[in-house]
Amino acid sequence: MLLVHELAYSARDTYAASPGHTLIIPKRHVASFFDLTQEEFAACMDLINEEKKRIDAEYNPDGYNIGVNVGQAAGQSIFHVHIHVIPRYKGDVENPQGGVRHVIPKKGHYTR
Repeated sequence: MLLVHELAYSARDTYAASPGHTLIIPKRHVASFFDLTQEEFAACMDLINEEKKRIDAEYNPDGYNIGVNVGQAAGQSIFHVHIHVIPRYKGDVENPQGGVRHVIPKKGHYTR
């Protein structure tokens, strides 16, 4: 556990996608991100910002993806809300265009 708030806390992801990958987790058991109270949502957003500062200082990433899986169809496998803060580094993938759109194969790269 890294940071603790009255309503949420942070922890490094056991199966990190990149160095510094951190989870923001509400203390109250709730399965869906959309069921967070306004206070829990605010606490989670505060922790995301605090963790970004810590990750920047420790790992100096080049970017971030912030993500939440809601429901089995979206890949949720632990039915307790957790928000992924995933540091990104130049060269960690060949072409990062599309970012989170890559959760659906072949939808990440598109022409504007």
